[in-house]
Amino acid sequence: MSDKIPEGNRSARERLAQQREREKGREKRRRTLIVASAVVGVLALAAVVGLIAANAGKDDGGDTASGPAIAPSGATGKAALTLPVGAPDAPSTLTIWEDFRCPVCAQFENAFRDTIKELADEGQVKVEYHLATIIDGNLGGTGSLRAANAAACAQDDGRFAPYHDVLFSNQPPEPDDAFGKNSRLIELAGKVEGLDTPGFRSCVEDGEHDSWVKKSDTAFREGGFQGTPTVLLNGESVFPSKGDEQISPENLKKWVAAANKGKKPGTDAPATPEEGASEGSSDPAAPSSAAGS
Repeated sequence: MSDKIPEGNRSARERLAQQREREKGREKRRRTLIVASAVVGVLALAAVVGLIAANAGKDDGGDTASGPAIAPSGATGKAALTLPVGAPDAPSTLTIWEDFRCPVCAQFENAFRDTIKELADEGQVKVEYHLATIIDGNLGGTGSLRAANAAACAQDDGRFAPYHDVLFSNQPPEPDDAFGKNSRLIELAGKVEGLDTPGFRSCVEDGEHDSWVKKSDTAFREGGFQGTPTVLLNGESVFPSKGDEQISPENLKKWVAAANKGKKPGTDAPATPEEGASEGSSDPAAPSSAAGS
């Protein structure tokens, strides 16, 4: 038997081998293309993430772009972010976080305003107001920020509480950014005796406390709160309920009475803006003018 491969069979085998080599080449090029595409995709994603991060940094409301956070006169507490109402030596503290565009905040204020004022006037609680701007972030606009700045300007004149009440009593519908207009905020100041002054107008129009408001909003977001209003009685949440009991004017009075049992009501007069500023200056965490930079 001959060991030679017939010429016809040799040609067929060579063609088959060549075809296999060509297929291997095509498969190699296909894999190379897939890997290259994946790398491009990763780089593109990284670029998008970087752009998002960069934009977030630009919009973070930090002091770099807006200057130092100037706290309103009489602001107290950590970083001077508290606007106090009532006797400083009251046995209980009612802490309230609010957004002037927040409709639920307005509902809370309109339902509990008289009760809270009564408890504060009797020296049962000191009220510590904090301001947030979450509606601006959710719906757009600047009404939360502008109104909070105007309220801080009213605090400079010792008229935060009545102006705070006027803002919530005249709150526009949530999608309406009417508070984004300084002219509207100045117009409402006319409802508070003695507030509509050149100094107040200048403070509002210049956004004097904008960075302070942004600092307060950052504290709210970092505080782990669920939304506005956030209402705490001696650090315990009481809105919309405390334990199994829903909040109501009667229950709020009952809870305060239980917390104050055996304690004397506060008798100290609330500090004037100037006194609060001088007291705050002795606390490194609560400077009177630059709450942080």
